[in-house]
Amino acid sequence: MFNNRSSAFGLPPVVKNLLLLNVLFFLGTMIAESTWHIDLTRILGLHYFESPYFRPWQYITYMFMHGGFMHIFFNMYALWMFGKALELHWGPKRFLIYYFVTGVGAAVLHTFVNWWSVSHLQAAIDMYMNTPSPDTFATLVKDQFPQYSDAIVDFVRDWNKNIADKGFIVETQKFFDARILEHINIPTVGASGAVFGVLLAFGMTFPETQLMLLIPPIPIKAKYFVIIYGGIEFYSAVMNQPGDNVAHFAHLGGMLFGFILIKYWKGKQPSGWS
Repeated sequence: MFNNRSSAFGLPPVVKNLLLLNVLFFLGTMIAESTWHIDLTRILGLHYFESPYFRPWQYITYMFMHGGFMHIFFNMYALWMFGKALELHWGPKRFLIYYFVTGVGAAVLHTFVNWWSVSHLQAAIDMYMNTPSPDTFATLVKDQFPQYSDAIVDFVRDWNKNIADKGFIVETQKFFDARILEHINIPTVGASGAVFGVLLAFGMTFPETQLMLLIPPIPIKAKYFVIIYGGIEFYSAVMNQPGDNVAHFAHLGGMLFGFILIKYWKGKQPSGWS
């Protein structure tokens, strides 16, 4: 079942080094910000390809960046919990390939969904600009940027009182340009995409393994845990609640690319994976 390629700390080498790298990046980010005022998240986090901050290497480096202690803690806990069994079962090389394929795959799907979202948003703005009015502006803001609905009440009221003033239209264009720029400049960070890929692989490789949930504290088979967790992520991604800053489609991307890769490997039994 499992082989014995464990490190001196009871961890196989790839999982151990991934944990170490993530912790070092996390500490380095805090030190760089507090000591030299360097925002490593801006440099290494994944940005939309039209953002002025986008760099190709971010498809790799984003996996080692995290938004806070709880973010890195839960990702690393899941990597430790599920990743060590997979690496011991597959061997270091195969596990490392799988980890990075799912991590990059998560970023690719996230980028595609982001492109789709930005394209549809820009189309809605262009349609508004063809026939701008206070009511259509307020409706578009309510639909696309509900967090700003209260902030534009006075603006819309003033525009209705001065309906012939073209300056209000210019201001709405500036508003939407700023929102799009704001959106594409938000970096995506975290190992969650790769970790969700690891979770899927664990469920497919050890489907009958009993896991103990924390809340509620009940046992559940790994295959059902993966199905439930994936379903929750899919629901959260589709619902896209305002204020939800979790990259749910990146999580699903890790699972999707992991599923494809496992199916590709199935039956091939490649040599030299250890």
